[in-house]
Amino acid sequence: MDDDRGEPISEAERAELLADLADLSIYQALLEPRGVQGIVVDCVDCEQAHFHEWHLLRASLEQLLTDERMRPHEPAFDPDPHDYVSWEYCRGFADGVTTAN
Repeated sequence: MDDDRGEPISEAERAELLADLADLSIYQALLEPRGVQGIVVDCVDCEQAHFHEWHLLRASLEQLLTDERMRPHEPAFDPDPHDYVSWEYCRGFADGVTTAN
């Protein structure tokens, strides 16, 4: 196995990844039953939207946490943009649900 990891992740980055994974579980539990299939991320490198299904995003974050790098992954096949929301939308939706209760 080649090891082209670069710099190890810091404790702060590790804590942020763990928080993101916890948030992702909440977002999926709240939004998947409403038909949301995952999260869309605007990529600053290629200036395109990347559509991540829930399980693929979780796997990528877990891999980054354990391997300290992400392997390339296949993009969603012909995604319907209406089925995906931003991380910010997820956060706002979760905040709205928890504030209302």
